[in-house]
Amino acid sequence: MTSATATPSGPALHAHHIDDEACRVFRAAAEFAGRKWNAAILLALARGATRFSQIEHAVDGISARLLSARLRELEARELVVREVIPTVPVQVTYRLAESGDELIRILHPLVQWAQRQEVSGGSDGQAQ
Repeated sequence: MTSATATPSGPALHAHHIDDEACRVFRAAAEFAGRKWNAAILLALARGATRFSQIEHAVDGISARLLSARLRELEARELVVREVIPTVPVQVTYRLAESGDELIRILHPLVQWAQRQEVSGGSDGQAQ
């Protein structure tokens, strides 16, 4: 990508120019957010699911094994908080961490963009 002047606060992003470091960061972030199931899991949590079974029910098509793996990954990335409640039996709840909530807010304009594309028919006239 084209280089731009860096600012003291981080990589530069001016108009349509993005420096190489910002390009790498952008690509990694977009690929992580777009990784299958991640956004759906975060959305389920944002919509109020707190228990594993609730998340599993909200994310149509995900297996329990894959959901467990994705939740561990999202927790490791500090997007999701896992809380163990020492009751009998033990209860485990999940919620969005502040950064997970921030990611959901950041993705909202993408949803709006996608809705506009669907309304206008996109580039090939069909919704994807």
